[in-house]
Amino acid sequence: MIPVLLADDETLIRTAMAALLDLEDDLEVAGHVDSGEDLLTAWRARIAGDDAVAVAVIDLQMPGLDGIDTAIEILSLTPGAGILIVTSHGRPGYLKRALTAGVRGFLPKTASAATLAEVIRTVHSGGRHVDPQLAAEAISAGDTILTAREADVLEFAIDGASVDEIATRAHLSPGTARNYLSSAMAKLGASNRYEAALKARKHGWI
Repeated sequence: MIPVLLADDETLIRTAMAALLDLEDDLEVAGHVDSGEDLLTAWRARIAGDDAVAVAVIDLQMPGLDGIDTAIEILSLTPGAGILIVTSHGRPGYLKRALTAGVRGFLPKTASAATLAEVIRTVHSGGRHVDPQLAAEAISAGDTILTAREADVLEFAIDGASVDEIATRAHLSPGTARNYLSSAMAKLGASNRYEAALKARKHGWI
């Protein structure tokens, strides 16, 4: 049996994934939580109890620790652990950051349950799987100059949202969101957040 730990702040998606994976004969959902912090707590408990290290299936964007920061913490505890990031935001910058951190799987949430299960098996056996379309987009976009959080706030700025709205969507305080926007604007040589968002979109970074 391959034990699986899930983390996703969207309850409906998380419970649906757990139910679907539990239908697989060789997979067992050992737990599912709604944050990166809770996943780390569950992971440490398994290590302390000498349980078999699970495959972690982590949502990319969660309040608090995002998926990649959570993965980095897990890999610091158990180097080489099998980690799969699932996301509805498949930007090239995220993919490159995840792979650099040691994540072995990167999959869009539009993937089928059968594909998710197969990628979990691949990651558990030490293999790697990156969604082909996301990989092609990452290669064509080139290296981003934006951090993941800068890309987040710019993506939410593309429709003309206010700073408060951007902060709410990105799970940040208004002051922190404003700082990320200012930093991104400076990097892109833009006079406002909307212009910065358009430039980043043109480069394929958001």
